[in-house]
Amino acid sequence: MKILGIIILIIFYSIYIGKMILQKKKGIQTDQMARNKQKNKVFYIELILKIATYIVVIVEIISIFAVQSQLPQVFVISGSILGIIGDIIFALAVFTMQDNWRAGIAENDKTQIITNGIYKFSRNPAFLGFDCVYIGFVLMFFNLPLLLFSIAAITMLHLQIIQEEQYLAKAFGDNYINYKNKVYRYLGRKK
Repeated sequence: MKILGIIILIIFYSIYIGKMILQKKKGIQTDQMARNKQKNKVFYIELILKIATYIVVIVEIISIFAVQSQLPQVFVISGSILGIIGDIIFALAVFTMQDNWRAGIAENDKTQIITNGIYKFSRNPAFLGFDCVYIGFVLMFFNLPLLLFSIAAITMLHLQIIQEEQYLAKAFGDNYINYKNKVYRYLGRKK
């Protein structure tokens, strides 16, 4: 399980960092988290989210090497599958967004609304990918610090989604509202 955990993390963060490097070469600042913003609610949620996601990575790595999960094997296997699914979902989300992908709200960047590909089934597949990896790791390498930091990070991701939805409604108007009325926040299409 340790090797699989390492592979899941390497794939996930290689996608994240690789995309940032590719966009930087094009002059795009991908990481917009708590940057150049007024010290308001958006800033503080993004700042706490950024800190939480960094801490979770550290706790995940420590958990791989220092913790033997006490959960039944079915949970460990389920967590492995969920982690792999998270990598796939995240990769599809980042690929589909192309150069419109940002980490954080990019108020000053000109982006397009993306509703095709995986975005037909989830308004927030990148966040869903994060959540799957976090939950998968909790199941694979269960320990209390990992559980608590994962819950904190998932909660902050959810708050970030809510902020982004407010921003997207302002930025894209009826196009986003219509899309929001057709596709669920995390997974599924509305009838």
